[in-house]
Amino acid sequence: MNKSVKMIINLTVLGALAGIILAFVFKMADPLIQINKEKELKAAIFTVLPEAKDYRTLTKELKDEEVTVYVGLNEKGEPIGVSFKADGNGFQGNVGIMVGLGLDYLKLKGIEVLDQVETPGLGDRIREQGFKSQFKGVEVHPKIEYIKFRKPEKPNQIQAITGATISSNAVVVNINTAVKKVTELFTERELRDAASLPGGKE
Repeated sequence: MNKSVKMIINLTVLGALAGIILAFVFKMADPLIQINKEKELKAAIFTVLPEAKDYRTLTKELKDEEVTVYVGLNEKGEPIGVSFKADGNGFQGNVGIMVGLGLDYLKLKGIEVLDQVETPGLGDRIREQGFKSQFKGVEVHPKIEYIKFRKPEKPNQIQAITGATISSNAVVVNINTAVKKVTELFTERELRDAASLPGGKE
């Protein structure tokens, strides 16, 4: 057996072993990753709906996807708002936002960034409290807008992060898209009736 063939066999065997090891590690780690993501999602629900003490989950089918919302309940078991995930492309990859919205579908109660791989020091500043806090109380009709280099002038506007317009725009677009989807799919009556469903908080 010449050296070239022997080298190819060795590389093939090593590659196969590496693949098996990686698959095993992923299989072992994936459940823990999913558990942590679930904990993060639940924490975000109460972050964007600060008055909530518990929540109920509603899911509907829309074409080829499932749309899920979490109806926040106060200490009396009364609905006080709805939260939902808003995903979409940013500058580097997916930007996932948890959104809190009032039951009347007029103003946001808050947002929390769940997923982002934006540029460090620029786009990833969407995680900063100064940026996120702008969305509290912002009106969603007409759709949310961002402006640059000046303070918001209208109740549906927020200020973009300097040097990170694409990331700022991604947050706004993702929220607007999700708000439109949720408000068209779930009626206020359905959200209020959700209080009678089994609890979501562990």
